[in-house]
Amino acid sequence: MSYNFQRAGVRLMATAALSLVLGAVAAQADIRFWTTETQPERLERQTKMAADFKAKSGITVEVIPVEESDLGTRATAAFAAGDLPDVIYHPLQYALPWTEAGILDPEAADEVVNKLGKGTFAPGPLSMAMTANGVAAVPVDGWTQMVVYRKDLFDAQGLAAPTSYAAVLAALEKLHNPPEMFGFVAPTKVDEGYMGQVLEHILLANGASPVDASGFSGFDEAKTIEALEFYKAIAEASPPGELFWDQARTLFFAGQTAMIIWSPFILDEMAGLRDSAPPTINDDPQTRDLAAAAGIVTNFSGPSNADGAAWADARYFGITADADIDEAQAFIEFSMNEGYTATLAIAPEGKFPIRRGASAGSNEFVDAWSKLDVGVDRRAPLGELYPQEMIDEIVGGLDVGKRWGVAEGQLALASKIINSQAINRVFRQYFDGEVDAAAAVKALNDELAGIE
Repeated sequence: MSYNFQRAGVRLMATAALSLVLGAVAAQADIRFWTTETQPERLERQTKMAADFKAKSGITVEVIPVEESDLGTRATAAFAAGDLPDVIYHPLQYALPWTEAGILDPEAADEVVNKLGKGTFAPGPLSMAMTANGVAAVPVDGWTQMVVYRKDLFDAQGLAAPTSYAAVLAALEKLHNPPEMFGFVAPTKVDEGYMGQVLEHILLANGASPVDASGFSGFDEAKTIEALEFYKAIAEASPPGELFWDQARTLFFAGQTAMIIWSPFILDEMAGLRDSAPPTINDDPQTRDLAAAAGIVTNFSGPSNADGAAWADARYFGITADADIDEAQAFIEFSMNEGYTATLAIAPEGKFPIRRGASAGSNEFVDAWSKLDVGVDRRAPLGELYPQEMIDEIVGGLDVGKRWGVAEGQLALASKIINSQAINRVFRQYFDGEVDAAAAVKALNDELAGIE
């Protein structure tokens, strides 16, 4: 693989220059802010936000980059040393465990949420971080996994959008016509995290979970058999081979599949804004034809769960136990209010607005976000690329966003269950015909019961 050393040198000089700026700020900072948005251009945006906040409040913020892979160990060590920063930007999986460990101050975070207006936040990320003393940390941004589909083909056949198991199966009957058109591209490569993520989405949609408030509960047999049968159907409507995210995107971009499940990071690529992943549906690698032909679904349901669920990821501002609370709260309030558009602009394609507007019923932040540029080699706002109903669907998924173990306080255990890849293996054994559905559920629960 070739590597652009000139570009690398420029990035190193930019990083070095930014480090000098951050070092100068650190000498006089009033509060310290850890962020996992560590790329130089994103750090530059956050440093500008800190400067804007200082101009408004007189409070100086030291922006400290921390790699997400190091965040857990860094926070534990800083807590033991009594040297936590004031605010940490962190993923969902730390919200409740850090609260239980005493690293976060949920009462301080809850005060911020109430001051900004609980009704201005998407309910999903709030509920995922709820404790007995209020929300563990302030929800900042998030995204939901999506069923991405060829809306033009669905409309031509008079098909309903694929919002449920039943709607997907009905679409397969009409649209699966290999090798020209596959109904779906379902992941079948069991050692890929993508398969586990898609399976959690599909099982959540049918109300099936391996955990409850007491820990491992085992999968409900009836709900899990329905999920097994559904997954077998979409796997059989997929191309042969070991499939993961790459084939899903490639075949959708080539116009050879009607449906995939993917993250929103596909949205700029689908509109021809990234040269490394161009649409190939026609001869123009910068075409917007595929984006115009596509639709998305975030909330997806199974036969045993009519309300359905959206698989969501969310990020939070946590106020720590060592924080200067008033100044930390002021910084978060600024970042979530007059500075919120700048917060989302750090990476708008993956930072959907959890706060809709400055007052309940307002959509000013959503409207501003939809006008932010996305893309890599070319840039354009999502609102220019996709219709308003699609923007509404993208953002609306956060209202009902869920993950296993969050509401039950068992996210850590649920994560271990997913990472074991046992669910991937057993589902694969079922749709390969090695076990029947009842035996698959039993095998699944027997293997998962040993995970602690």
